[in-house]
Amino acid sequence: MNPIEWLFDAQLQIGTQTILWREVVGNAFGIASAVGGMRRKIWAWPVGIIGNALLFTVFLGAVFGTPNPVNLLGQAGRQIMFIVVSIFGWVQWRRSRDSAVQVAVVPHWASNRTRVLLGLGLVAGTLVLTPIFRALGSFEPVWADAWIFTGSLLATYGMAKGWTEFWLIWVAVDIVGVPLLISAGYYASAVLYLFYGAFTVIGFIVWVRVHRRAQALTLRR
Repeated sequence: MNPIEWLFDAQLQIGTQTILWREVVGNAFGIASAVGGMRRKIWAWPVGIIGNALLFTVFLGAVFGTPNPVNLLGQAGRQIMFIVVSIFGWVQWRRSRDSAVQVAVVPHWASNRTRVLLGLGLVAGTLVLTPIFRALGSFEPVWADAWIFTGSLLATYGMAKGWTEFWLIWVAVDIVGVPLLISAGYYASAVLYLFYGAFTVIGFIVWVRVHRRAQALTLRR
């Protein structure tokens, strides 16, 4: 069996629960990408894309015949969205890279207008996608799946633009994501979402401090 076949079929049995190793590995790549994003490293984007590809197969449990026959269409769909937006972010960060400090972007606050648009976009996207995901057979509560998809899109786009607020959008995603994943039986992802929740708060604080230091250096010049 080659490594790809092993990764696709390998399972971890904990009590009565079966967890796919590719769910664990995919989320591990996601954590590595989050660390790279906090440090503003370009490699965060390709690493995240690998994790997205793995998790896409995990969240279509009924399609790929996994031990957990539950489809979370928002979770699966957002992996495709992540790949598309990550390519945009990868290009964006490469263009704006500061070679002097070896980081790809300088964190900054979004404008008040942008913040309002982000909030409205999160609510509107959830309302629009909920009936669509329900018609396609997504796991209930479908609004939570739609919320996670919309928030993930906005947060990833915000990261690409260098808006410090993108970390707070991730917090909103994690708050809804943990109970949804537990109820759907995706326990490995739920545990890692708890980690993400704590990590996003740390990431937000780090980016705020970097932004303040950048402002202070600008004022001294």
